[in-house]
Amino acid sequence: MPDITPILHLVSVILPFECLQQEFMQQALIGLMLLAPMASAMGVQVVNFRMAFFSDAISHSAFAGVALGLIFDADPHRTMPIFGLLVGLGIMAARRHSTLSSDTVIGVFFSGVVAFGLAVVSRDRSVARNVQQFLYGDILTISQADILCLMALFVALMLFQAWGYNRMLYIGLNPVLAEAHQVRVTGYQYTFAALLSLIVIFSVWAVGVLLVTAMLIVPAAAARNFARSAGSMFWWALLVSITSAVAGLILSAQDWARTATGATIILISFVWFILSTAVIRIRRL
Repeated sequence: MPDITPILHLVSVILPFECLQQEFMQQALIGLMLLAPMASAMGVQVVNFRMAFFSDAISHSAFAGVALGLIFDADPHRTMPIFGLLVGLGIMAARRHSTLSSDTVIGVFFSGVVAFGLAVVSRDRSVARNVQQFLYGDILTISQADILCLMALFVALMLFQAWGYNRMLYIGLNPVLAEAHQVRVTGYQYTFAALLSLIVIFSVWAVGVLLVTAMLIVPAAAARNFARSAGSMFWWALLVSITSAVAGLILSAQDWARTATGATIILISFVWFILSTAVIRIRRL
């Protein structure tokens, strides 16, 4: 496994805060610096495509994935992404081959995965206790192996965004017209669903099932208020998410705060959103 120790040392040099001199905090910061841009980039498209409910369904599938891993004595960090990916692709397939509305299809899957997770957990009370850490999230427990997985996912996502960002906007506006103009709608939709599913699952580690949708939606919503074009919305979302992640981690580690890292990150993103609504009001004056 590649050694990321030089990167950890670089973190302590660039951000010489006392709380960032410990290795687990440095790993948490690197994990967030990889995860936050991915979540915000996908969040822009989630907002534009009105797919917030989709991310909710995937995040709750993580609950079932963890439960399965604990029941069958497998690593939950492996069963979570696999199960979440299957659910995400299943939702996309059902949306494409059903006459039902997207919200209805997602609602059916959402109900199914939540019920499945509760059924599995209810068989063993000790499993229920272990699942709680995924309910609230804990980025401070991220390992070097997890960071390497995030790096690989980061590269894959940024390549997808660089190649397909405009095409995805086109598909979001009118998939029929996009297909008529030789855009491979099916391939892009399945790739988007797969990447979004994996990012949502990794986000569960950082902020938990309860706040994972906020990690996608709040920076993108703030960016939409700040931005004057679709392209600038992407960069605003990156700015909001990265500053929220770094500030949230540092603030949550202060003695006077001692708050949950995930909740602090989302609160700072929410402050960004409030600021963006004030900007909108000023522009309308």
